[in-house]
Amino acid sequence: MKTIAVIGTRGFPGIQGGVETHSYHLYTHMDGARVRVYRRRAYLTEQSARTLPNIEYIDLPSTRVKGFEAVWHTMLSVLHIMFHRPDVVHIHNIGPGMFAPVLRLLRLPVVLTYHSPNYEHDKWNAPARWLLRQCEKISLRFSNRVIFVNRYQMEKCGALDKSVFVPNGIDPVTRSTATAFLDKHGITPGQYLLAVGRLTPEKGLEYLVEAADRLPQVQQVVIAGASDHDSSYRQLLERLDTGKKVVFTGFTTGEDLRQLYSHARCFVLPSVNEGFPMVLLEAMAYGLPVLCSDIPGTRQVDLPEQDYFAVRDVDSLCAAITRMLETPGGQRHYELQQYDWQSIASQVQQQYNLSLA
Repeated sequence: MKTIAVIGTRGFPGIQGGVETHSYHLYTHMDGARVRVYRRRAYLTEQSARTLPNIEYIDLPSTRVKGFEAVWHTMLSVLHIMFHRPDVVHIHNIGPGMFAPVLRLLRLPVVLTYHSPNYEHDKWNAPARWLLRQCEKISLRFSNRVIFVNRYQMEKCGALDKSVFVPNGIDPVTRSTATAFLDKHGITPGQYLLAVGRLTPEKGLEYLVEAADRLPQVQQVVIAGASDHDSSYRQLLERLDTGKKVVFTGFTTGEDLRQLYSHARCFVLPSVNEGFPMVLLEAMAYGLPVLCSDIPGTRQVDLPEQDYFAVRDVDSLCAAITRMLETPGGQRHYELQQYDWQSIASQVQQQYNLSLA
C-alpha cells in the first residue's frame, strides 16, 4: 500500500475552500493507498477532528497572513517529509509547487494538481503575481506528472507529455425536505438566488449583489461562504446591498448546505476566475437552474448558451436573471456521469503509478 503525502491544501474535513473540498472527496474515494494530509492548524474546526479510513493528519503551525501562510506551511511540510518519506508527494496548487525541486532532490516523485492560475486573482499585487508565475514555471518543470482540472488551462500551458486532464467530481445527492436552516436565517424556500463560495474578490459576488438590488423581482439572495483573511470584501457586499436582500450564512456544510441547494430558485456563479468550480457541479447535481459568468472554468460543463452571462457585466447578469425568473421553475436534468469521484480517484492513482515508473 503506497503512502501519499498531500501538501498545498489547508486540510479537511470541515475547512472551507474548493481545493479542500476536492481533496476530501478525492482521498476518501481512494482505494489501496495511505494518505498523509498536511493540514494548517490555524484553519482547523470542530469537524476537522473526524477520522477517515486510511487518512492520517499531520497538523503543523500556520498563519492566516495572505501570501505567507502557504509558503510557511509548505516549507514545514517538506521538512517533515524529509524524515518521514512517502512513496509519492501530491502538491495542490502552483504556489506550493515552488518546493517541487526540493522534493525531487530528495528523490521523491511529485504529482502536481493545477487547480487555477492564482496570479489572475485580483487579491494579489504585482510582485505576488510575478512570484506566482515563477511558481507556475517551476511546478510544471519539476513535477513528474501534472493533473489539470481545467482542459483550457492545460492547453494554455502547452499540454506537456506528462500532463493529463482529470476534472473535479460530484457524489450522488438527495434533496432535503427540511427547512430548519432556512427558517433560522429567515430564508423563503423557492424564492432565493443562491451563491456558494469563499468571500474573495475573484468570486465576483459584488456583481450578483448589484444585479439583485436593481431587480425588484428578486426577493432574496443567499451567499453561503466566509472570508479568508479579513472582512473588507464582505463589508463591500453589505454596502452594495442597499435593498437588504442578501442573507449571509457564513461557511455552510452538511445538512445546512443541502437545504440551501434543495430549496433555491436558481444557483448563480458570477466568478471572475475559476479552475473548475465544484459548487457548479453541486448545484447541477441538485437539479437547479444555473447561471454562470462566461469564463473558461465554467465552460468545462455543457450548458445552454442562455445560462451564461458576460463576466463583470451587471447588465448582462440582470438580463440572465430576468430570463430565468420568467421561465417555469422545477428541477433540471444534467448528464454528470463523467464526474464520478470513484473514477476520478482511480485516474489520479494512475498518475501516481506513472510518477514512480
